Amino acid sequence: MALAIGASAGMGAQPELPPLLPAENATTWAPGVRGIPARPEVCAVLDAGALGNGTREASGIIQTALDRCPAGQTVKLSAGTFLTNNHILINRPVTLRGAGPGETRLVKTNGARPMTFQSDDQRPVVIIGPNRWPKVDSTTSVNLVADAVAGSLTIQVANANGFAAGQFVLLDQDDYHTATWQPVPARRSSPPAAIWASDRVVFQRHNPPAPGDDPFPDSLTWFSRAGRPLNELKEITAIEGNIITFSTPVHTSYTLGKGAQLTRYTREHVHVRDAGIEDLTIQGGSDGNLRFEAAAYSWAKNIESTMWLGEGVAVNNSFRIEVRDSIVHTGAWPQPGGAGYGLSLAHGTSELLFENNVVMRVNKVMVARSSGAGSVVGYNYMDSGYIMSTPDWVEVGINGSHMAGGHHILFEGNQSFNYDSDNTHGNALAMTVFRNHLTGHRRDLPGMVNARGIGLMAGSWWHAFVGNVIGEPGRMAGWMYDDPGDGTNGHSTSQWGSAPAVWKLGYDPGNWDQSADPKVRATVVRDGNFDFLTNQVRWDRTERAIPDSLYLAGKPAFFGDLPWPWVDPTGAIKLHTLPARQRFDTLKPSTPQNIKIGVP
Repeated sequence: MALAIGASAGMGAQPELPPLLPAENATTWAPGVRGIPARPEVCAVLDAGALGNGTREASGIIQTALDRCPAGQTVKLSAGTFLTNNHILINRPVTLRGAGPGETRLVKTNGARPMTFQSDDQRPVVIIGPNRWPKVDSTTSVNLVADAVAGSLTIQVANANGFAAGQFVLLDQDDYHTATWQPVPARRSSPPAAIWASDRVVFQRHNPPAPGDDPFPDSLTWFSRAGRPLNELKEITAIEGNIITFSTPVHTSYTLGKGAQLTRYTREHVHVRDAGIEDLTIQGGSDGNLRFEAAAYSWAKNIESTMWLGEGVAVNNSFRIEVRDSIVHTGAWPQPGGAGYGLSLAHGTSELLFENNVVMRVNKVMVARSSGAGSVVGYNYMDSGYIMSTPDWVEVGINGSHMAGGHHILFEGNQSFNYDSDNTHGNALAMTVFRNHLTGHRRDLPGMVNARGIGLMAGSWWHAFVGNVIGEPGRMAGWMYDDPGDGTNGHSTSQWGSAPAVWKLGYDPGNWDQSADPKVRATVVRDGNFDFLTNQVRWDRTERAIPDSLYLAGKPAFFGDLPWPWVDPTGAIKLHTLPARQRFDTLKPSTPQNIKIGVP
């Protein structure tokens, strides 16, 4: 879909408008499998009753059935409970399908338990990929000999030996060793400080050191190759000489000045294609519930993921994964530290489609750590993110952050309590937030500490917000429109006000006496957004038509007879019905225990 929208030339026409998205944000979003195969041919049917209905270990029987299943066929699980204390590995192009979420249950009983971070065994329930811990092979890295230009399908490398059509490869650059100490914004009561940053990537490393800094150099390899968090996975389609062609355009530029390289996955770490899991519940994982590890064109459809430690759904080193029509809810340990995330993208994962899902009752509804290029988070209901020990604090809602390097994710048509881009472990950049409803309030919790409709923490550069609706009618008393972070709304030790804000841009929650990051405010675009505080649609630039979608050609089938687009800031009716929200309000997902939100 075209991203540049301008007025047509002609007699009496106005001057052509600039593109809807600035150059830093514009890319091609065509994520996911693009048509999940039906796979009606069943190679094996496994009955829960014959396997003890949760009383005997069943993972070995399931694993054998998957290993023997011909490519393109399905292992079918009956209704009932399957005890899966040993993880299941789907490393072939087959489907594992149940009788429906809540009907077929894969349950790990020696893993996650409610309201504790401890478990007897630290394993997931299901892995889709070649093995549990696949990784890129840095011994295969080759240098580029010309900059990889955003929007291009080709790059040129020094030596293409070993690369081949059909491979999935990692494109990255070194922003850490090419960074410098850059001054942080002025602080009211603290001495001057600097932060380690390139022109695009900010690392959580201060001079003088700060209590919240990451442990360097160890943190450089947490979710990327060392010092290379700006990255993306690509699929090779052709090689001619030293020119390599990809199936999709490069989403951001990678430069020779930062040592841009291309790296392969080899041997037992080569990607698994065309594997899927459908129509079942996963419970009790203690290294996440469902993990995509070096997978491509693979999927989860109509699943329930509940009661886990780590991530409800984790996607690492993967390309064009699709997670749809599912619910991820009620994590075991909703505390900061990595044990209570709903959706996680990491290790260069690119072009994921996360669509028509519900994420509920977790610490962070999602994170994107050194990953995300070309991905779409579309038409999801993602609410009730909280910290169990501090339930009044409003967590980050939908976002593409939580480790340096995340870039070029499209957030379209979602409902969440806010959008924010955190700087806990570095910055995220070039995100697009389009036609979402950002309520400013959480469904299950009244706490409003640091409440905001849209926030950007320091370092969150080149964010575009177009066509969103912010806040809720009748619930905006005491809110401010835009907290400038210049001390005018602050206290004796803070540059920031205590009132909820529609917009809170450039703040650092680790340093409330620090002024707003001027680069956040200089690079943000805010066009066509309506808020229920001022009851106005506001434009940074010239008013123009807002397209229906930035990645869909037309109304998606899951909307049925409901109006679409459902978020319409310029219309008489601002909000219609989001199917994922309607589904959650109508259905009651199964829950392993009756857990009251916010109570340890």
